[in-house]
Amino acid sequence: MARIDAFLKLGLAQGCSDIHLAVGVPPMLRMNGDLMPIKFRELSDTELESYILEILTAKQKDVLHQGSDLDFSYVAEEGGRFRVNVFRKATGYGAVFRFIPDDVPTLEQLNMPPILTKLCDYHQGMILVTGSTGTGKSTTLAAMIDHLNSTRSLNIISLEDPIEFVHPSKQSQVIQRELGTHVTSFADGVRSAMREDPDVILVGELRDADTISMAMTAAETGHLVLATLHTTNAVKTLDRIIDALPGELREQTKGFLAMSLKAVVTQVLIKTPDGRARRAILEILVNTRAIANLITSDQTHQIPSQMQTGRDLGMQLMDRSLLDAISAKEIDADDAIRFATDKKKFQRYVTDSGMVPVLDMGDESTV
Repeated sequence: MARIDAFLKLGLAQGCSDIHLAVGVPPMLRMNGDLMPIKFRELSDTELESYILEILTAKQKDVLHQGSDLDFSYVAEEGGRFRVNVFRKATGYGAVFRFIPDDVPTLEQLNMPPILTKLCDYHQGMILVTGSTGTGKSTTLAAMIDHLNSTRSLNIISLEDPIEFVHPSKQSQVIQRELGTHVTSFADGVRSAMREDPDVILVGELRDADTISMAMTAAETGHLVLATLHTTNAVKTLDRIIDALPGELREQTKGFLAMSLKAVVTQVLIKTPDGRARRAILEILVNTRAIANLITSDQTHQIPSQMQTGRDLGMQLMDRSLLDAISAKEIDADDAIRFATDKKKFQRYVTDSGMVPVLDMGDESTV
């Protein structure tokens, strides 16, 4: 058994989401969003390097020694699958292990709103799941893929960096391909997937203009494309895509978003009131004719007002979702306010008064 497995086993026993290993500090666990050290000595550079090199292949060692970061999947000898990032820093190596459950959660188990199930009924177009790192985007996408896999007869091709949840084929065929192992880039992966008779293409991240362009082409040519972006709300997501491509393609990109974008789902993870778990809270944009017109006329700043009046279509703004969850006692208000746009609306709920601005209550507006 690799020596690093002992830390991973301990982390799993504690119910953590991530295990951090770095020189000069003891191993640390991410518990419900907070980083906590375990009772162990500070790791030296030579000690940590030996732990990491012990689990790498010869090819991975070569990549690491050339100065590049590593992203890969690792299965501990005694069980447990992890997404791993190994990197270099001033004092030596570092690594983060994120636990990937064996069973793919369902949308119902994740308490996702019914609109996410409905979005899976589309046969073509693009659905984006966005949020900061560590907000559960991969888990949400995995649940959507599992729903498609369980309810429709499709050819589903996923492009991941690295492969996280493993999807056994059910009613659909699921082909999972890994960046660096099976394809050289996301853009090349999408290009290849379009020649493999796909119905659904999952793109792990729209990280560059080539990938965005290929994903748009796939969505325009009769495929359902699911993808992620590191953006924190619907409007920023649209602006990011428009700005990512060359200026001469701006009008074409706006036309694509107006016609082929189906929805943008942005999520954050908020602690529950007892602090023992976290729950995903969503902002959801569902594309309509009114929103499409705002996109093509460069008025994306007006989209939140459309989302505010589109609740019957499944749309919701982040602030409204946070307030609803606080009122239902599903999340902790002091944690939720960190993700709010208009923090004044949360003043009546928080217990730490230093987290909100001074407010004349007569000025408070509704979401």
